[in-house]
Amino acid sequence: MNPPILIFDSGVGGLSVVRALRAQLPGAALAYVFDNAALPYGTKPDDWLVARIVAVCEAAVAASSARALVVACNTASTLALDALRQRLTVPVVGTVPAIKPAAALSRSGVIGLLATSATVCRPYTDRLIDQFAAGHTVVRVAADALVAQAERLIAGESLDPSVLDAGLAPLWAHPRLDTVVLGCTHFPLLKEALAARAPRPVQWVDSGDAIARRVAQVIGELNGQGHDDPQPVWSTATVSAGLVAGLARYGFPAPLRLSLEDG
Repeated sequence: MNPPILIFDSGVGGLSVVRALRAQLPGAALAYVFDNAALPYGTKPDDWLVARIVAVCEAAVAASSARALVVACNTASTLALDALRQRLTVPVVGTVPAIKPAAALSRSGVIGLLATSATVCRPYTDRLIDQFAAGHTVVRVAADALVAQAERLIAGESLDPSVLDAGLAPLWAHPRLDTVVLGCTHFPLLKEALAARAPRPVQWVDSGDAIARRVAQVIGELNGQGHDDPQPVWSTATVSAGLVAGLARYGFPAPLRLSLEDG
């Protein structure tokens, strides 16, 4: 029995990556950890976040005996990948906004980047746009409130249409915009709801499939897959009954509490 691949996020956004991983690697064992005590990451100071992300991931990799870590969080990836790779001995696969495929798909040359505040304004994001979307107009929209809506959805609670509309509204001020990058892993969980609120059809692009392909390459290099038995989930704070039920729909058991050295 091979050890699992560990997926990490601040909340349930990583479940969108779990979905892609299960499609790409149907036999692989997947474990999950989410730092719900610090959710949302997008509004926290950078230095604090790096230390927090490293602490949570180190503890979870040790608890799970993971053979690879997937950082299924754009904010964490843009901040902490180097630190994680320095501290961990397992391969670390990160997440970046899907600027490159979106630029290739867009016919009008106007694409939207819907993400958290932290991702929208990162120098890393600037470099992605310069490298892969030169000549395109990229409309950056910080939609932090959508993170909580995705958490509500997984917990079986009703979405707030006014919050969805407010998050999307800046995109529609650009009539030629035809493609939207879902630059937070929470947001693909809302894709159907977001598309239903859009005043016109657009293409919605996320990083899930690209992450899964990269993990498949890493797992191939590590010789073989795992198994599909239920694997543990860890959280850093109390989890509601609704969220336990939501995790079960993705094939995960009720979370265990992750113990951090710093408490």
